[in-house]
Amino acid sequence: MNVLTDPNLLEPVEAVKSVTLAEQAYRAIKHDIISGALPPGSALRLEFLKNRYQLSFSPLREALNRLHSERLVDAVALKGFRVSPLSLKEMRDAMSTRIFIDCEALKRSIERGNDDWETRVVGSLHTLSLVTRRHGSNNASGVQNPDNASEPNYDQIEHRHLALHQALISACDSEWLLEFSMKLYIQTERYRRPMLVNRYKTDAPRDVSSEHRNLVEATLSRDIPVATQLLAQHYQKTADLIAATLQP
Repeated sequence: MNVLTDPNLLEPVEAVKSVTLAEQAYRAIKHDIISGALPPGSALRLEFLKNRYQLSFSPLREALNRLHSERLVDAVALKGFRVSPLSLKEMRDAMSTRIFIDCEALKRSIERGNDDWETRVVGSLHTLSLVTRRHGSNNASGVQNPDNASEPNYDQIEHRHLALHQALISACDSEWLLEFSMKLYIQTERYRRPMLVNRYKTDAPRDVSSEHRNLVEATLSRDIPVATQLLAQHYQKTADLIAATLQP
Protein backbone atom coordinates (compact mmCIF):
# COMPACT_ATOMS: atom_id res chain seq x y z
CA MET A 1 0.00 0.00 0.00
CA ASN A 2 1.29 3.48 -0.87
CA VAL A 3 0.02 5.76 1.88
CA LEU A 4 1.15 8.83 -0.03
CA THR A 5 -1.44 8.31 -2.76
CA ASP A 6 -4.04 5.95 -1.30
CA PRO A 7 -6.65 7.86 0.77
CA ASN A 8 -7.56 4.57 2.45
CA LEU A 9 -9.79 4.73 5.50
CA LEU A 10 -8.82 8.28 6.40
CA GLU A 11 -10.53 10.11 3.56
CA PRO A 12 -14.09 10.19 2.20
CA VAL A 13 -15.11 7.22 0.08
CA GLU A 14 -15.27 9.20 -3.19
CA ALA A 15 -12.34 9.08 -5.61
CA VAL A 16 -9.53 11.45 -4.71
CA LYS A 17 -7.85 13.63 -7.31
CA SER A 18 -4.19 14.60 -7.40
CA VAL A 19 -3.03 16.37 -4.25
CA THR A 20 -0.22 18.66 -3.16
CA LEU A 21 2.93 17.43 -1.44
CA ALA A 22 1.67 18.91 1.83
CA GLU A 23 -1.57 16.95 1.46
CA GLN A 24 0.39 13.79 0.71
CA ALA A 25 2.50 14.34 3.83
CA TYR A 26 -0.60 15.00 5.91
CA ARG A 27 -2.36 11.82 4.74
CA ALA A 28 0.74 9.66 5.18
CA ILE A 29 1.55 10.85 8.70
CA LYS A 30 -2.09 10.71 9.75
CA HIS A 31 -2.41 7.15 8.47
CA ASP A 32 0.66 6.09 10.41
CA ILE A 33 -0.54 7.77 13.60
CA ILE A 34 -3.96 6.14 13.43
CA SER A 35 -2.58 2.73 12.48
CA GLY A 36 -0.07 2.87 15.32
CA ALA A 37 2.97 2.78 13.02
CA LEU A 38 3.92 6.05 14.74
CA PRO A 39 3.21 5.20 18.41
CA PRO A 40 1.63 7.67 20.86
CA GLY A 41 4.26 9.96 22.37
CA SER A 42 6.88 9.28 19.70
CA ALA A 43 8.96 12.21 18.45
CA LEU A 44 8.25 13.53 14.95
CA ARG A 45 11.60 15.01 13.99
CA LEU A 46 11.77 16.51 10.52
CA GLU A 47 14.87 14.56 9.48
CA PHE A 48 13.20 11.30 10.48
CA LEU A 49 10.01 12.21 8.61
CA LYS A 50 11.99 13.30 5.55
CA ASN A 51 13.67 9.92 5.34
CA ARG A 52 10.47 7.99 6.05
CA TYR A 53 8.22 9.73 3.51
CA GLN A 54 10.80 11.03 1.02
CA LEU A 55 9.41 14.55 1.25
CA SER A 56 11.07 17.91 1.94
CA PHE A 57 10.79 19.87 5.18
CA SER A 58 8.28 22.45 3.90
CA PRO A 59 5.32 20.09 3.20
CA LEU A 60 6.16 18.11 6.35
CA ARG A 61 5.96 21.25 8.52
CA GLU A 62 2.65 22.19 6.93
CA ALA A 63 1.32 18.68 7.56
CA LEU A 64 2.46 18.72 11.20
CA ASN A 65 0.79 22.06 11.84
CA ARG A 66 -2.44 20.73 10.35
CA LEU A 67 -2.28 17.56 12.45
CA HIS A 68 -1.60 19.71 15.50
CA SER A 69 -4.82 21.64 14.83
CA GLU A 70 -6.64 18.27 14.72
CA ARG A 71 -5.11 17.22 18.07
CA LEU A 72 -3.30 14.22 16.61
CA VAL A 73 0.08 15.86 17.18
CA ASP A 74 1.43 17.91 20.11
CA ALA A 75 3.91 20.77 19.84
CA VAL A 76 6.60 20.48 22.51
CA ALA A 77 8.60 23.61 23.40
CA LEU A 78 12.14 23.47 21.99
CA LYS A 79 11.61 19.86 20.88
CA GLY A 80 9.31 20.11 17.88
CA PHE A 81 6.36 17.76 17.51
CA ARG A 82 5.31 14.39 18.91
CA VAL A 83 2.36 12.05 18.40
CA SER A 84 -0.33 12.95 20.93
CA PRO A 85 -0.45 10.48 23.85
CA LEU A 86 -3.52 8.34 24.41
CA SER A 87 -5.84 9.50 27.18
CA LEU A 88 -8.81 7.64 28.63
CA LYS A 89 -10.55 10.93 29.45
CA GLU A 90 -10.02 12.29 25.93
CA MET A 91 -11.26 9.04 24.39
CA ARG A 92 -14.44 9.09 26.47
CA ASP A 93 -15.02 12.73 25.55
CA ALA A 94 -14.48 12.09 21.83
CA MET A 95 -16.71 9.01 21.81
CA SER A 96 -19.58 10.64 23.71
CA THR A 97 -19.43 13.60 21.34
CA ARG A 98 -19.40 11.25 18.37
CA ILE A 99 -22.52 9.55 19.71
CA PHE A 100 -24.21 12.94 20.03
CA ILE A 101 -23.24 14.07 16.51
CA ASP A 102 -23.85 10.80 14.64
CA CYS A 103 -27.18 10.07 16.33
CA GLU A 104 -28.46 13.50 15.33
CA ALA A 105 -27.16 13.00 11.79
CA LEU A 106 -28.79 9.55 11.61
CA LYS A 107 -32.09 10.95 12.88
CA ARG A 108 -32.09 13.61 10.15
CA SER A 109 -31.09 11.08 7.51
CA ILE A 110 -33.98 8.79 8.42
CA GLU A 111 -36.35 11.76 8.22
CA ARG A 112 -35.00 13.01 4.87
CA GLY A 113 -33.44 10.02 3.13
CA ASN A 114 -34.87 8.90 -0.22
CA ASP A 115 -34.64 5.68 -2.23
CA ASP A 116 -31.11 6.48 -3.39
CA TRP A 117 -30.01 6.86 0.23
CA GLU A 118 -31.57 3.53 1.18
CA THR A 119 -29.82 1.88 -1.76
CA ARG A 120 -26.49 3.37 -0.66
CA VAL A 121 -26.95 2.07 2.89
CA VAL A 122 -27.86 -1.44 1.72
CA GLY A 123 -24.99 -1.49 -0.76
CA SER A 124 -22.47 -0.37 1.86
CA LEU A 125 -23.56 -3.10 4.26
CA HIS A 126 -23.36 -5.72 1.51
CA THR A 127 -19.87 -4.60 0.42
CA LEU A 128 -18.65 -4.63 4.02
CA SER A 129 -20.00 -8.17 4.45
CA LEU A 130 -18.25 -9.32 1.27
CA VAL A 131 -14.85 -7.89 2.14
CA THR A 132 -15.16 -9.15 5.71
CA ARG A 133 -15.82 -12.71 4.56
CA ARG A 134 -13.06 -12.49 1.95
CA HIS A 135 -10.48 -11.79 4.63
CA GLY A 136 -11.77 -14.36 7.09
CA SER A 137 -13.27 -12.01 9.65
CA ASN A 138 -16.62 -12.25 11.40
CA ASN A 139 -16.07 -8.98 13.20
CA ALA A 140 -16.76 -6.47 10.40
CA SER A 141 -14.75 -3.70 12.00
CA GLY A 142 -11.62 -5.63 12.69
CA VAL A 143 -10.16 -9.04 12.12
CA GLN A 144 -10.88 -12.35 13.77
CA ASN A 145 -7.21 -13.13 14.29
CA PRO A 146 -5.29 -9.83 14.38
CA ASP A 147 -1.94 -11.50 15.01
CA ASN A 148 -2.09 -13.12 11.56
CA ALA A 149 -3.83 -10.31 9.68
CA SER A 150 -2.02 -7.96 7.34
CA GLU A 151 -2.44 -4.21 7.58
CA PRO A 152 -3.74 -3.87 3.98
CA ASN A 153 -6.52 -6.36 4.80
CA TYR A 154 -7.42 -4.48 7.96
CA ASP A 155 -7.40 -1.18 6.08
CA GLN A 156 -9.67 -2.56 3.35
CA ILE A 157 -12.18 -3.80 5.91
CA GLU A 158 -12.02 -0.56 7.85
CA HIS A 159 -12.46 1.48 4.68
CA ARG A 160 -15.76 -0.32 4.03
CA HIS A 161 -16.73 -0.08 7.71
CA LEU A 162 -16.31 3.68 7.52
CA ALA A 163 -18.26 3.75 4.25
CA LEU A 164 -21.25 2.12 5.95
CA HIS A 165 -21.28 4.63 8.79
CA GLN A 166 -20.92 7.47 6.29
CA ALA A 167 -23.81 6.11 4.23
CA LEU A 168 -26.10 5.90 7.26
CA ILE A 169 -25.77 9.62 7.98
CA SER A 170 -25.24 10.86 4.41
CA ALA A 171 -28.81 12.18 3.99
CA CYS A 172 -28.68 14.46 7.04
CA ASP A 173 -28.28 17.53 4.78
CA SER A 174 -25.70 19.15 7.06
CA GLU A 175 -22.08 19.59 5.99
CA TRP A 176 -21.18 20.58 9.57
CA LEU A 177 -22.53 17.34 11.02
CA LEU A 178 -20.71 15.30 8.39
CA GLU A 179 -17.45 17.17 8.95
CA PHE A 180 -17.63 16.83 12.73
CA SER A 181 -18.48 13.15 12.36
CA MET A 182 -15.36 12.53 10.27
CA LYS A 183 -13.10 14.41 12.68
CA LEU A 184 -14.44 12.41 15.61
CA TYR A 185 -14.03 9.16 13.69
CA ILE A 186 -10.34 9.96 13.22
CA GLN A 187 -9.93 10.79 16.90
CA THR A 188 -11.54 7.55 18.07
CA GLU A 189 -9.97 5.28 15.45
CA ARG A 190 -6.45 5.78 16.84
CA TYR A 191 -7.76 4.27 20.10
CA ARG A 192 -9.78 1.49 18.48
CA ARG A 193 -7.05 -0.12 16.40
CA PRO A 194 -4.83 -1.13 19.35
CA MET A 195 -7.95 -2.31 21.21
CA LEU A 196 -8.86 -4.71 18.40
CA VAL A 197 -5.54 -6.50 18.86
CA ASN A 198 -5.27 -6.43 22.65
CA ARG A 199 -8.80 -7.42 23.62
CA TYR A 200 -8.75 -10.66 21.62
CA LYS A 201 -6.11 -11.98 23.99
CA THR A 202 -8.64 -12.07 26.85
CA ASP A 203 -12.09 -11.61 25.32
CA ALA A 204 -14.49 -13.53 23.10
CA PRO A 205 -14.99 -11.91 19.67
CA ARG A 206 -17.73 -9.32 19.50
CA ASP A 207 -20.35 -9.86 16.81
CA VAL A 208 -20.17 -6.45 15.17
CA SER A 209 -21.69 -7.85 11.98
CA SER A 210 -24.97 -8.46 13.80
CA GLU A 211 -24.81 -4.99 15.32
CA HIS A 212 -24.49 -3.49 11.84
CA ARG A 213 -27.31 -5.59 10.41
CA ASN A 214 -29.67 -4.64 13.25
CA LEU A 215 -28.71 -0.99 12.89
CA VAL A 216 -29.38 -0.99 9.15
CA GLU A 217 -32.70 -2.83 9.61
CA ALA A 218 -33.94 -0.26 12.12
CA THR A 219 -32.73 2.58 9.91
CA LEU A 220 -34.52 1.28 6.81
CA SER A 221 -37.66 0.73 8.91
CA ARG A 222 -37.45 4.47 9.71
CA ASP A 223 -37.52 3.69 13.42
CA ILE A 224 -35.60 6.68 14.78
CA PRO A 225 -35.65 5.77 18.51
CA VAL A 226 -34.41 2.22 17.90
CA ALA A 227 -31.88 3.14 15.22
CA THR A 228 -30.27 5.92 17.25
CA GLN A 229 -30.23 3.74 20.36
CA LEU A 230 -28.50 0.94 18.46
CA LEU A 231 -25.93 3.37 17.05
CA ALA A 232 -25.22 4.80 20.49
CA GLN A 233 -24.85 1.30 21.94
CA HIS A 234 -22.57 0.30 19.06
CA TYR A 235 -20.19 3.17 19.83
CA GLN A 236 -20.47 2.77 23.61
CA LYS A 237 -19.47 -0.89 23.45
CA THR A 238 -16.35 0.14 21.56
CA ALA A 239 -15.59 2.85 24.12
CA ASP A 240 -15.92 0.38 26.99
CA LEU A 241 -13.59 -2.10 25.30
CA ILE A 242 -11.04 0.62 24.60
CA ALA A 243 -11.21 1.73 28.23
CA ALA A 244 -10.53 -1.82 29.37
CA THR A 245 -7.36 -1.95 27.26
CA LEU A 246 -6.14 1.49 28.42
CA GLN A 247 -6.59 0.87 32.13
CA PRO A 248 -3.65 -0.78 33.94
